[in-house]
Amino acid sequence: MARGLLGVTFLVTGVLHFLRPRMYEAIMPRYLPAHRELVYASGVAEMAGGAGVLAGRRSAGWWLIATLIAIFPANVNLALSGKPLAWWDELVPRTVMQLLFLAATVAVVVLARRPLRGAESGV
Repeated sequence: MARGLLGVTFLVTGVLHFLRPRMYEAIMPRYLPAHRELVYASGVAEMAGGAGVLAGRRSAGWWLIATLIAIFPANVNLALSGKPLAWWDELVPRTVMQLLFLAATVAVVVLARRPLRGAESGV
């Protein structure tokens, strides 16, 4: 159940990168190039990770952890932008949310008690 919820969450957020790319572009740090392409790449990364979680691939957990770390600067950039923000977009709530996603990914996929598909081959 938790694995399914985690996988679907990442699939949905990945799809949103394609449906609302401007929303994600707006929070990206200026120093990063090719904002639209990076938004699409992170969307694909989230969808691939979500699909991998649903397929029971432990490596998908590591993939999603790397993805969450890679997108964190955009969350910090938004929180420090100086724009009026909803409380959940401020730095502390966004950081807590990111840490919760990381913890859920580790707990559900990486530290799973039951072997996941591919675990026997080290995948």
